[in-house]
Amino acid sequence: MTDRATPRPHRHPGVQVLGDQGEEGRKAFFIEIEARPGQEDAVVQMLRDIRACVEDEPATGPWFAVRFSTTRFGIFEAFPDLAGRQAHVEGGGGDIFRDIERMNAILDVAARVHRVDVLMSKDRFAHL
Repeated sequence: MTDRATPRPHRHPGVQVLGDQGEEGRKAFFIEIEARPGQEDAVVQMLRDIRACVEDEPATGPWFAVRFSTTRFGIFEAFPDLAGRQAHVEGGGGDIFRDIERMNAILDVAARVHRVDVLMSKDRFAHL
């Protein structure tokens, strides 16, 4: 018998990876992140920590952290190929998402990591 007054611990796997690796070619991740109420600043700090990790990754190209609402965030990051994306997964940013204790403390649900193929892009700002 469980005590209904005792809240159950907030547990999720930290990350849910969606999609196939795909064929060779330009790759990306689109990551959906939902902060637990009151943990929005901690999620922003997590995004800062991830950005610091990717700064020196040679195969991580364009990288963007975005905010959709008070609690909803996202990351879009691009790679030249499958090997570059896998190197990123094995690096510091991946380590942050593998910290299940941290993820459970600040995320309402597991981060949804979509593996995507880059079909086309505009990589530079037009000259103003």
